[in-house]
Amino acid sequence: MDLTHRPRRLRRDRVRGLVRETSLEPTDLVAPVFVDATTDERVPIESMPGHERVPPDDVVARVEEVLETGVEAVMLFGIPESKDADGTRAWVEDGVIQDATRRIAAETDAYVITDVCLCEYTDHGHCGPLEDHLEEGVADHDATLTVDNDATLEALERIAVSHAKAGADMVAPSGMMDGMVAAIRTALDGAGHEHVAITSYAAKYESAFYGPFRDAADGAPAFGDRRHYQMDPANAREAIREVRLDVEQGADVLMIKPALSYLDVVREVRREFDHPVAAYNVSGEYAMLHAAAEKGWLDLEEVALESLLSIKRAGADLIVTYFAEDVAARLAASR
Repeated sequence: MDLTHRPRRLRRDRVRGLVRETSLEPTDLVAPVFVDATTDERVPIESMPGHERVPPDDVVARVEEVLETGVEAVMLFGIPESKDADGTRAWVEDGVIQDATRRIAAETDAYVITDVCLCEYTDHGHCGPLEDHLEEGVADHDATLTVDNDATLEALERIAVSHAKAGADMVAPSGMMDGMVAAIRTALDGAGHEHVAITSYAAKYESAFYGPFRDAADGAPAFGDRRHYQMDPANAREAIREVRLDVEQGADVLMIKPALSYLDVVREVRREFDHPVAAYNVSGEYAMLHAAAEKGWLDLEEVALESLLSIKRAGADLIVTYFAEDVAARLAASR
């Protein structure tokens, strides 16, 4: 028997680590934080076990909890005091994210990334002001409503500049509006914020895995869906076209969302572009593992780590994940 090329030799204890192809570090992870201007205390998010909405007065303590695990970056999502059709609370100086960012920047060393979108701020839950394209003879008025792309770009410019002024290190436009990266880059540079980076949700799919997040951020559409501006889950080549446009417009980091169901897209983006690649391990991916673990079907710690390793192995440089703190603490304990 010829055992010259027997691979099991390199799977034994102590040598496994020496030949491991993929490593995961706490500094690879970004922890989402939900800041809620409508509450004075932390509110558990039922569909996302272990996560809470926190009031602005408590956001520094929440971020410090993240930093203690070795994770250095947070991504902020806001729930405003009030909403309107245009989402005007998204860019005001005393807005929930502007307030939280100032506090975090002043009192911690966290790297602050802010979500730049309107879905949490509009009373209809879509990612920008709506444009009415009611056609003659169409009975369903809601079905003809679409997001006004150019009006939304103007709002995104205002939001990004207000976040940068408050102290954000990076802004992350997530609405999949045409031309959003170029508009935000121009606005930031024009306001003297050339140092603020842009992570673009360059390939964001119209996914069924977002449900728990929409509960957490109070951002579910009041009617209709987002298929006219988020990508069709069936398309991969389209993702490369979308990403290329964002690269040309000045994106610094390229985000694919969701992660686990789109690892093929993560890999293709990694192959095609030299930019840092991010992947968002979304709320539904988090919640389904928790649900299976509660049934006793899976070991939560093991599947969480394996999931994040798979995202890193596919080519992601950084991972936005609700497992950030738990996995980072486990990695630290294993050293």
